[in-house]
Amino acid sequence: MAADLEEKTDRYGELLAEALEAATVAPPAGTPMADAAAECYEMAASYLEDGRHFRENDDPVNALASFSYGHAWLDAGARVGLFDVPTEGHLFTVE
Repeated sequence: MAADLEEKTDRYGELLAEALEAATVAPPAGTPMADAAAECYEMAASYLEDGRHFRENDDPVNALASFSYGHAWLDAGARVGLFDVPTEGHLFTVE
């Protein structure tokens, strides 16, 4: 079981990092929606850093939770139109 947790934690961390690179703010700059997108992106990036911190401190459970929460911020933002994201592949559930 520990090996499964380790592998899943690493995989989710990589997935979140890749998703952050792929997502771009969709609304025009200076609009309230662009501000909302920036906040969602910042939350996702913060959860990535938190997860990396937990991972480095041998806490894979909290690392996995952080990576999952971070990806949820991005995925929800993509679904409501805050981010332009790839519509094919494994990063987002937009279609």
